[in-house]
Amino acid sequence: MRETVRKLLRALSNPEGDLDVKKTRQLMDLKKMDPMKIFYRTLDEKIYNGDREIPVRVYFPGQEEEEKAVLLFFHGGGFVTESVESYNRICWNMARATGCRVVSVDYRLAPEHRFPAGLEDCYAVAKAVFQKRELLRTDPEQITLIGDSAGGNLAAAVSLMARDRGEFAPRRQILIYPCLNNDYSDRTPYDSVRENGQDYLLTQRDMIDYLELYQSSVKDRKNPYFAPLLADNLESLPRTLILTGEFDPLRDEGEAYAEKIREAKGEAEVFRIPDGVHGYLMMPLKYPAVKETYERINYFLGRRGKDVSDREK
Repeated sequence: MRETVRKLLRALSNPEGDLDVKKTRQLMDLKKMDPMKIFYRTLDEKIYNGDREIPVRVYFPGQEEEEKAVLLFFHGGGFVTESVESYNRICWNMARATGCRVVSVDYRLAPEHRFPAGLEDCYAVAKAVFQKRELLRTDPEQITLIGDSAGGNLAAAVSLMARDRGEFAPRRQILIYPCLNNDYSDRTPYDSVRENGQDYLLTQRDMIDYLELYQSSVKDRKNPYFAPLLADNLESLPRTLILTGEFDPLRDEGEAYAEKIREAKGEAEVFRIPDGVHGYLMMPLKYPAVKETYERINYFLGRRGKDVSDREK
């Protein structure tokens, strides 16, 4: 990574400051002012969980012959920020890059709605998409769970819940720089938190604050649906692709999760994206980390040829 880029990232990071939810949300909401969104092919729908409405947005890639496959997407934002609106560009790029329909879930956020509220929203949408074929006219075999950051946590937790509850069975999950652990203090066993937790946008302090805002009580920290990396049983999970960033504080836990799935006789691929920092998916499709990410995803989905060097962790 170039030194000028390092200096810019350092200037934008705030390793010591406490998280201000209101200001952080206002900053993230700036992404809603996307002049390109008038060109996006989308459809807004609602999924019902009892009497609760859960908004979802469907993004169409514009390639009719490839629109059967679905990526059920859970956005990032530390369980506290971001929305379907602020993720418009990312989801549209995802649809274009993969040729899949992308279904983005507007789940409830903490601290107004703490664990497991947002997770239950994601599970309810996944259950509806898998069980009610008329919703998307898609065979469950063609549906993949996917999420980035906190959304990667939610995708992993939905997979665990689906296995445990037995109501549907995802075949694939894609976790992009996922948050999977329960502790980001100096006691963490993961070097990436110490190495990358100060100067690369997402900080160690941010992660501590996000989890404190997400939890309903301290005992949640031991719940594998809160922190999937803690799960004692990782058998019978979907085929898994995990993508981590070289300079992401969450890098090592994502790679550790892949190893735990393999130890449980599951199928997990993991790749460390060179020069990747947390949140790189917001960059344009031509950005090297984003380009490689979609090449890896397309190969995993069996949709296109592999056009990347074979750098597996």
